Amino acid sequence: MKILLQINSVVNSGSTGRIAEEIGQTAIAAGWESYIAYGRNERPSSSKLIKIGTDKDIKLHGLQTRLFDRHGLGSKDATTAFIRKVEDIKPDIVHLHNIHGYYINMEVLFHYLKKVNVPVVWTFHDCWPITGHCSYFTFIGCEKWKTQCYECPQKRGYPASYFIDRSKKNYNLKKELFNSLSNLTLVPVSQWLSGILKESFLQNYPIKVINNGINTEVFKPSLSSDFRNKYGLKDKFILLGVASVWEERKGLKDFIELSKLLDSDCQIVLVGLTKKQIEQLPENILGIERTENVEELADIYSSADIVLNLSYEETFGLTTIEGFACGTPGIVYNATASPELIDKSTGLIVEPGDINGIVESINKIKENGKQYYSDACESRAHKFYKKEDRYKEYIDLYESLLKRRK
Repeated sequence: MKILLQINSVVNSGSTGRIAEEIGQTAIAAGWESYIAYGRNERPSSSKLIKIGTDKDIKLHGLQTRLFDRHGLGSKDATTAFIRKVEDIKPDIVHLHNIHGYYINMEVLFHYLKKVNVPVVWTFHDCWPITGHCSYFTFIGCEKWKTQCYECPQKRGYPASYFIDRSKKNYNLKKELFNSLSNLTLVPVSQWLSGILKESFLQNYPIKVINNGINTEVFKPSLSSDFRNKYGLKDKFILLGVASVWEERKGLKDFIELSKLLDSDCQIVLVGLTKKQIEQLPENILGIERTENVEELADIYSSADIVLNLSYEETFGLTTIEGFACGTPGIVYNATASPELIDKSTGLIVEPGDINGIVESINKIKENGKQYYSDACESRAHKFYKKEDRYKEYIDLYESLLKRRK
């Protein structure tokens, strides 16, 4: 039996955790044995799980990051212990996802991968691997990543360093480490991200775009009105925003500005906020904390009239597609990967920061009615983003890499 080992910061939690879980399920259905190694947020999984290190290791790794800008260079003992387990498992394919997140040492990991020369697939969910510090850079218009990072303008952004700027050293180390493998395939989740990788120091590796997939058995139109009833929104026109983490680049300020211009029958609902963020919202925005219950999330998508993705930086834009699968049209900014997901039959595209343009687009969809778009939304989700189809592409990729190795 062929063995797959995936490595990600979380398992079956958040977008990347769910993606890794569903790839594992697809591999198992195809006759593979599946392992997922992770740092935190363990949830039930169909794969065999390997926890890397302890909560104490994560805290110490975080401390190294905060004080010395050494993200990805902590957790040395934890990673060494993990590698011993990997040597026992002897995976046929190693599939990397997010290797940032305070849980794994990139030097120990890549020295091992170079030594064993096993085929490695690396799904890029963000841009951290190709920079000296940050995960995203388009919001601030930084292009140092193309040639040489230094004096990082986002030193205080994730993964935050409060004192030291090691971005130049980090960039050079990543460039050396990540180019050391002879059997690496890069998988960006969008055409936009593929273009970014082709300009990065990893440009000489083979690149295959595989879009994220969604579970259309869960994300589907629901006639339930539980969400509307629970929050007293029966007659409201609901504008929904969803994020795992509401950072500045996700457009929270734009939602607040938008709330000042809406008619009284409109209700903005934001999911994924912290308690502190909810307390700071204006009264006419309903804030809800993050939920790991995908059925509850699907009910919220189904109850909404429009899914607004006002993010300035998206490597894919999963919330837009989850909305489509629930029959709900979207409005996105004309930025990074978001425009790839949408067409005229499923929603509208607005220039970044154009709040009046958002209002006009909302009114246009409101005038047509949600049902005008619903069939096309659901059809697009099933045609292009069904998890069974997208994640089979990974299994096909694994098989082709193993054949090539023979």
